[in-house]
Amino acid sequence: MTASALPGRGRYSIYTGRVTNWPLVVALGVALMAPLLLMGGMSRGSWSDPAGPAIPLLVAAVALLLSVLTGLNVRTAAGPNGVTVHCGMLGWPRRTYRLEAIAHAEVVDLPPSLWRMSLGFWWTPRQTYFTVRPGPVLRLALNTGRSVAITVPDPHAAVAIIHEARSA
Repeated sequence: MTASALPGRGRYSIYTGRVTNWPLVVALGVALMAPLLLMGGMSRGSWSDPAGPAIPLLVAAVALLLSVLTGLNVRTAAGPNGVTVHCGMLGWPRRTYRLEAIAHAEVVDLPPSLWRMSLGFWWTPRQTYFTVRPGPVLRLALNTGRSVAITVPDPHAAVAIIHEARSA
């Protein structure tokens, strides 16, 4: 996480942060692999047979790889160019919200919920989430009426940098 203030006219502060949910990586790996390994072990065919263990193991490996590469960490930068969000190790999905498009930035508490999945990248008609854990998150209210929630290490610092960049 970085928040630096450079003195002088025409200089701006930049906030960067990265959050990774390693316990979720392990739990997701176990949750994906256990049933598929069980199905692979119960199969009666050979490895090359369509009813053999190769297909469930391949599905488990691809699902685990995709979840690790795309959704279990969030990198964020905020400053005079707005807020940029990159998810996963590949940086996808990626989104930039220009300062002109942000109506308001604030810190909100994202409660854990079994009924509303609040982890990873997901989109609804009124909201977008880039989150990897519950708790305090940066929330952007856009001029279009959309709301964007982003997990950052220090949401208060991110909000301060956004307000500073908007007032400059």
